[in-house]
Amino acid sequence: MAQLWGGRFTEETDKLVYNFNASISFDQKFYAQDIEGSIAHVVMLAKQGILSKEEKDEIVKGLTGIRQDVENGTLEITEEYEDIHSFVEANLIERIGETGKKLHTGRSRNDQVALDMRLYTRIEVLSVDDLLRNLLGTILRLMEEHLQTYMPGFTHLQKAQPVTLAHHLGAYFEMFKRDRLRLADIYKRMNYCPLGAGALAGTTYPLDRYYTANLLGFEGPTLNSMDSVSDRDYIIEFLAALSTIMMHLSRFCEEIIIWNSNEYRFVEIDDSYATGSSIMPQKKNPDIAELIRGKTGRVYGALVSILTTMKGIPLAYNKDMQEDKELAFDAIDTVKGCLALFDGMLKTMKFNRQIMEKSAMMGFTNATDAADYLVGRGVAFRDAHGIIGKLVLYCIDRNCCIEDLTIEELKSISPFFEEDVYEKISLKTCVEKRLTVGAPGEEAMKKAIQEQKEFLERH
Repeated sequence: MAQLWGGRFTEETDKLVYNFNASISFDQKFYAQDIEGSIAHVVMLAKQGILSKEEKDEIVKGLTGIRQDVENGTLEITEEYEDIHSFVEANLIERIGETGKKLHTGRSRNDQVALDMRLYTRIEVLSVDDLLRNLLGTILRLMEEHLQTYMPGFTHLQKAQPVTLAHHLGAYFEMFKRDRLRLADIYKRMNYCPLGAGALAGTTYPLDRYYTANLLGFEGPTLNSMDSVSDRDYIIEFLAALSTIMMHLSRFCEEIIIWNSNEYRFVEIDDSYATGSSIMPQKKNPDIAELIRGKTGRVYGALVSILTTMKGIPLAYNKDMQEDKELAFDAIDTVKGCLALFDGMLKTMKFNRQIMEKSAMMGFTNATDAADYLVGRGVAFRDAHGIIGKLVLYCIDRNCCIEDLTIEELKSISPFFEEDVYEKISLKTCVEKRLTVGAPGEEAMKKAIQEQKEFLERH
């Protein structure tokens, strides 16, 4: 078909060039945003006297009809059009005639596509935030249920000190909470309207950019027309935030994969979120957790791609920027799918409390507390450290935990042990006496949970 920009050209674009240049295959994703922006634009044009009220009403009616027909399936977006803007404008002209040709007055495809992408991204920021909020709600409920579910805390993947499942999950609550705060920050910074910037130098028409921005729910117009059409920082920031979300999900999935193994058996993944083997009938594989972990690299790739695309682009708009869409769309859809699936997997997962507690005991996670016990009885810390090291070796040789030893066995290693040592180094005592802000003790955790509830109420 004839191009909207074809007046300058005497020959038709080569078909291969046309296909390489076209973006309709992916930018049709924001047909609704393109129509929304066009309606706001013509309403502003009428307000400024650039269009008559009758022309405005005719164009708005035509645009509304196109949107309805696309949504109900009676109008198909096909690849005979170069991009979504051409599709909308061509169909408008076909429907209402000459008046439709006035739609593009005072704007360029450069500021039009910049607007569409902002409107689309703005919606997706909120959509991802909703999914994160749901996930935080799930984590918080589990925290409340597992205030006394004892488990080993790890460093270097080695059992270190006893904590509770509530405390462990609370670390991920903090991560995903920061993700939501990042999204809110991105939303504020990106919420300015580029429409009216023209190709790069504004326009001679007396546009009211503040009015257009207000119609579209922006804080105001962007303040430099060159930056308006060439800025993709908000996409880069969003992809960086999505990459961080995926990193957090991947870390959590890695732990679930480990916890699900036969050696740990801390968790049992619900059948609906696991798969079997085609040859080994005993297998129950944590495929969803593994796929989320794997798809993290896919989202990272989108971020690196747009950073690489933008790094050498001079002002203002260049066609390279068309590459901001496909991978961004894929990354957004990937993260949304991963968040929804992970939330469902976590909700249906069973935690094996007794196995987790036994693991903490057999991992000598109370060894530090045992050393502190000796210090409390007058032993120098360095000496206490050595005594407990010998005690752990003694237990390893006998395949038992410290609590399994008799008082006579304990005294044979150090005469400073007394009967009260069993109560002092129990998992419950080890955890409960840690009451500083951020610690795993139940009272500290209850205060933390209350603060997290208030955060969810505020956000």
